[in-house]
Amino acid sequence: MPLWLIYHPPTAYTDPSTKDALVKALTSIYTAFGLPAFYVVVHFIQVPLESTYIGGVTRSASDPPFIRLRADHIAHNFPPDDDKAIRDAGDTFSDVLAPRMRELGYDWEFHIAETDRRLWKVNGLTPPERETEGERLWIGANRPVPYE
Repeated sequence: MPLWLIYHPPTAYTDPSTKDALVKALTSIYTAFGLPAFYVVVHFIQVPLESTYIGGVTRSASDPPFIRLRADHIAHNFPPDDDKAIRDAGDTFSDVLAPRMRELGYDWEFHIAETDRRLWKVNGLTPPERETEGERLWIGANRPVPYE
């Protein structure tokens, strides 16, 4: 699954429509590559202003809100030796995030980590391999279901 953790101060993402727009944009990246929409999980995690340190100092209320985004890719990883594919993917996510962050006046940073999919289960099920009948079943149901 792509799991996105979005750490933000209390002054950011106060409007649900702003969250919804970001989540829909992120989800569309994955569904465009054929992943089930339900694979994409996003948590907005509010962090008190005095609990965020950058360069050894806390942010003040007059600083732009700092948003830290972390994604864990588990369902499918990029080929480890394909530098271009990895950089292009980073650019794709940046292209989706940058205008939204800029529009809201946020300072921001993101990274994507990749996890071995053999360590992943959904509702106790081993997720189907890419482009299989099992994956098509999951996409159609938009949830994990038993498959053979």
